[in-house]
Amino acid sequence: MMGQPILKLEDINYGYIDGGYKRQILKNLCYEFQAGTFYTVLGPSGSGKTTLLSIMAGLDKQESGKIYFDGEDLDKIGLYRYRRDKIGVVFQSYNLINYLTGIENIELAMTETDNKIPGSNRKDLALALLNMVGIADTKGERLVTHLSGGEQQRIAIARAIAKNEDLIFADEPTGNLDTETEGEIIRIFQMLAEKFGKTIIAVTHSNAVSKLSDKRVLLKGGTLHTITD
Repeated sequence: MMGQPILKLEDINYGYIDGGYKRQILKNLCYEFQAGTFYTVLGPSGSGKTTLLSIMAGLDKQESGKIYFDGEDLDKIGLYRYRRDKIGVVFQSYNLINYLTGIENIELAMTETDNKIPGSNRKDLALALLNMVGIADTKGERLVTHLSGGEQQRIAIARAIAKNEDLIFADEPTGNLDTETEGEIIRIFQMLAEKFGKTIIAVTHSNAVSKLSDKRVLLKGGTLHTITD
């Protein structure tokens, strides 16, 4: 539901050894992300944005602190099950399987979850998702290597929502795209939040992208701060 917390970070700490010294990236970080909202996370280079996204997406583990998804402790859910069944991730480099078509990439994502979708329905659903993000059926049937960067990113978004997850992470999702295509991708995220109640958390270096999100968050000094201007 719109406005209900879906992800809660509680006293998150993370650091690493750099040149013999401990560098603390995240310091007692606390934040709540609300359902049905499109967030962008900004921050200076080296502030730890990608590290934070990796921890929130269960790709890395915090040193201390707790993360709650929909009120349940991630340690109880288990990181593998959380990644497989609860969230979707969109990468800057798309991370599509090159020897598959767009449709096949999406269909494969549907099999990698306990929320099984009958095989007979997978292609129809893949086509519907592609149409939602502006990819024609004929392009969906091409190998992804024969598509433009913008088209590949649209397929990556469709793949991320193929399991009908409510929480989608995006790591610099428009970093490789031109300004026009960047705007189109951001409009897809806006639609997913507004019409389908998805929570989008996108790390970006782009102020232009950030200004189009529902909420802007700054990672600075190891903690998150909501930008109010």
